[in-house]
Amino acid sequence: MKIKCLCFYGIMAFLFLCSAAQAEQRLSVSVTEAKIRSGAGNNFDVLWKSEKYFPLAVVKKIGEWYQVKDFEGDQGWVHRSMVGNTPSVITIKDKNSLRSEPKADAKALFSVGPGIPFKVLKRNNKWILVEHADGDKGWIHESTVW
Repeated sequence: MKIKCLCFYGIMAFLFLCSAAQAEQRLSVSVTEAKIRSGAGNNFDVLWKSEKYFPLAVVKKIGEWYQVKDFEGDQGWVHRSMVGNTPSVITIKDKNSLRSEPKADAKALFSVGPGIPFKVLKRNNKWILVEHADGDKGWIHESTVW
């Protein structure tokens, strides 16, 4: 019986550690515009530019550079001085309504298309209060963002 318990707890600990290792670190652009490059250095080509609050998932780190991927799976490199730990999301649907309250029938304040980044201010169940870099705020449903 003791061996079965030890095996069970050992397996559970292993699975927990594996899932923790798989947890994706997220960063967001902390400057007005960040250049995402093809390699870890300023001498590499700029693949794209990302605006403030654009969320990025860390793939790996080499020195002062992060290899990152975006919500579409595109990968590149960004210098650590361009990103921070501000929680952020990005819209993924064709039409994303931002509302005055955290409910589906609340007044729509404005709508945006896909690829618009926002800083997360607060969460309420499946709703997120967000703010764009230009100061616009509203509630958005978590199913419409990455």
